[in-house]
Amino acid sequence: MAWNPPSPRVRELIRQCAQIVVNARPEWLDELDRAVLAAANPVIAADPELAAAVSRSNRANLYFWGTANVRDPGAPVPPNTGPEPLNIARELVRRGVNAFPLDAYRVGEGVAWRRLMEIAFELTSDPTELHELLDVCSRSISAFVDATLAGITTQIELERDELTRGSHAERRETVALLLDGAPIPRQRAEARLGYALTGPHTAAVIWSDQPDGDLSELDRAADAFGQACGGARPLSVLASTATRWVWAPGPVDAAALEHAIDDTGDIRIAIGPADDGVDGFRRSHFDAITTQQMMARLHSPQQIARFAEIELVALITADPDRAAGFVKRTLGDLETAGTELQETVRIFVAEQCNASRAAARLYLHRNTLLRRLARADELLPRPLADCTVNAAIALDVLRWHGQPDARDQSNAPSR
Repeated sequence: MAWNPPSPRVRELIRQCAQIVVNARPEWLDELDRAVLAAANPVIAADPELAAAVSRSNRANLYFWGTANVRDPGAPVPPNTGPEPLNIARELVRRGVNAFPLDAYRVGEGVAWRRLMEIAFELTSDPTELHELLDVCSRSISAFVDATLAGITTQIELERDELTRGSHAERRETVALLLDGAPIPRQRAEARLGYALTGPHTAAVIWSDQPDGDLSELDRAADAFGQACGGARPLSVLASTATRWVWAPGPVDAAALEHAIDDTGDIRIAIGPADDGVDGFRRSHFDAITTQQMMARLHSPQQIARFAEIELVALITADPDRAAGFVKRTLGDLETAGTELQETVRIFVAEQCNASRAAARLYLHRNTLLRRLARADELLPRPLADCTVNAAIALDVLRWHGQPDARDQSNAPSR
């Protein structure tokens, strides 16, 4: 179909629309992400790295189309073959997701189109201008998305071809069979992996918050994990560009691991419990995945999390809205009282409501601890003695949930 240039007036309106798109409001971008992830394969929405890659791709595509129309309003926009959409292809293939979520991106296209219509109606009320403006933009967006998706589909085929060659593919295939419970002989799996499947295993998911950063840090973190599990060489599988699935024999020394990766702020580690044999290999991994998903869901600031620490929080926060309601009902004004007071109450409950032990653990004078507990009772909807268990659970949810620094400081009580 021939692409007829729009009239000069409509070209200017398109330029103004595109300028607004380039500087899209955060709530627009959040709406776009939610819509795309809701329509995508559940594997994508549940994987924090894939979900983040989808978000980056959404923003990149929006910015790409917008800047093209700021430069040359109404002209055909070439496909976006930049790093963000192509990274989606790479990550999907490495996780075994063989089809790109075309329907999900069509949903995203619909969200973007509705926002653009709102912008258009704010810029002009002339029916002739609106008709031409919306017609040009509709065809432009549709053609851009078609071309971009075609490029990503081609990249998926290239990535799949590359991944099915070499020893990595064999290790990944073997791990996938074990995780799926396939009847692969243990000795054969061990020979392929170079890793004994007898005895206890501890699994970890190690990933980076900066997929464009120094990814060699992931391999160093995997080695540190092996050292923290007794020094044996770990089994490490490339789950994606910025994620490693790791197993090591024996339980992990979390304190030693934390010390070893202290200077790698972009590296995150989710750890499953130690468990025995092939079934333990599988269970520990899935618990590590659950831990990673919870850290991502809550935007947790913690660098390391163990399933044993977060199991209850993961269950409660599976429904974020209900979890938020539980925290609010349980804590009342204590929810916004700052981490210092919250941590005092949490440690007091953890020490079985023993003030002397809690004060020693917090390096506080006992009277200071008691004053803080009295202040907490003023803020709680019910006295702490009447809601000890629920308060402890709600405070644990807050501990794993990222909290703005401003709120931490604004109402923090003094010692």
